[in-house]
Amino acid sequence: MTIEFVLLALALSALPGPGVLFTVSTGITQGARAGLLAAVGCALGVLPHFLLSLTSAARVLQQSAVAFEIIKWLGVAYLLFLAYTLWRKGSSPIERLPVQHPWRILGSGALINLLNPKVVLFFLAFLPRYTDGNEAVLGAVFVAIVLGVLALYAALASRLGDRMARRPRSVVWTQRVFAGVVLLAAARLGFATS
Repeated sequence: MTIEFVLLALALSALPGPGVLFTVSTGITQGARAGLLAAVGCALGVLPHFLLSLTSAARVLQQSAVAFEIIKWLGVAYLLFLAYTLWRKGSSPIERLPVQHPWRILGSGALINLLNPKVVLFFLAFLPRYTDGNEAVLGAVFVAIVLGVLALYAALASRLGDRMARRPRSVVWTQRVFAGVVLLAAARLGFATS
């Protein structure tokens, strides 16, 4: 493992994407515990890609434009659903949104990264450049970095949410802004090429 790999993993984890947006939105609107659950869910969504990269099935997926397109459009559909859900949640001013069931938060986070083609590309395109037979170690390091970065986002978002809760309308507008950003991410993903 090189410092270059760690820096790349940190940069990819910290860049705003669907997982970061989901974690931050959940932390702001539902609190620290829910934000941390969102971070764990997003990290769990990376695991199947990591496990797939350890098998020969990864090469099949890497060579298949159809498989990439299926994952891409499933990701677009889920992001559109998420944007709609975020917009709907932000339709009435309340101090903080009710905390969803933990399994629902975990499942939503996992699904976001499971259907994120950028995570697939990381494991199929970037990870092999750094491996010398130690894919398992590097994959585990990447998942740990994702979890650590998203947990930090969740903690910061929760603190911001505590401040915003004093102004109930700000929670509504935050949800709507996140819904708009997720909608833009869906559009950007839809127009991306493999």
